[in-house]
Amino acid sequence: MVKSYPAVSEEYQKAVEKAKKKLRGFIAEKNCAPLMLRLGWHSAGTYDVSSKTGGPFGTMKYEAELAHGANNGLVIAVRLLEPIKEQFPILSYADFYQLAGVVAVEVTGGPEVPFHPGRQDKPEPPVEGRLPDATQGCDHLRQVFCKQMGLSDKDIVALSGAHTLGRCHKERSGFEGAWTSNPLIFDNSYFTELLTGEKDGLLQLPSDKALLADPVFRPLVEKYAADEDAFFADYAEAHLKLSELGFAEA
Repeated sequence: MVKSYPAVSEEYQKAVEKAKKKLRGFIAEKNCAPLMLRLGWHSAGTYDVSSKTGGPFGTMKYEAELAHGANNGLVIAVRLLEPIKEQFPILSYADFYQLAGVVAVEVTGGPEVPFHPGRQDKPEPPVEGRLPDATQGCDHLRQVFCKQMGLSDKDIVALSGAHTLGRCHKERSGFEGAWTSNPLIFDNSYFTELLTGEKDGLLQLPSDKALLADPVFRPLVEKYAADEDAFFADYAEAHLKLSELGFAEA
């Protein structure tokens, strides 16, 4: 889709670059990249193409959205980021939260995801229930990512690969454990582990295993397991699309 990005002032662009540096240091020091990536994703993944509501527009700062079941624990991310955000009052929360997600991928060794500023903050959070449910299969993934958000099958598999970062916490999601043996490194090991099968101490969710059972998804899993560069290229494209849902529509 062709995008028409809004023009931002030189002062705003400088604030983006400065905030990016601050976020790099902070996320690396606190080892909180997985949490920041989840914040960016859960902010953006509420977008609904049919009603043009939800999306990456800063509403995660509201208690009502933080109270959604799928966002358990994200209040920690919002609180951690607030002292940095206060240094850059010119930036929208919408841009700031998406910038944190982009930096989280970069500082853990992942691809550089392009970032375009200019998102405006929205005054109200979206309705609950738009984010994917880890207990579901392929039909549900397509319903949420393709029908609701307007993304593709390839985007679903590439974005799933970000589970290379982080772990599940029982008190947040009902699941416990990490997907890979090094959950602070962004690489293609999510896919290699998925193809290896279940291992003691590592996690595979129903929504992960579903990728192996689908005739379109599985070849992409195999491709990314064999070729990290291909995964990084498709991931960067998919993350960019996710982070700009409903933004700069031409």
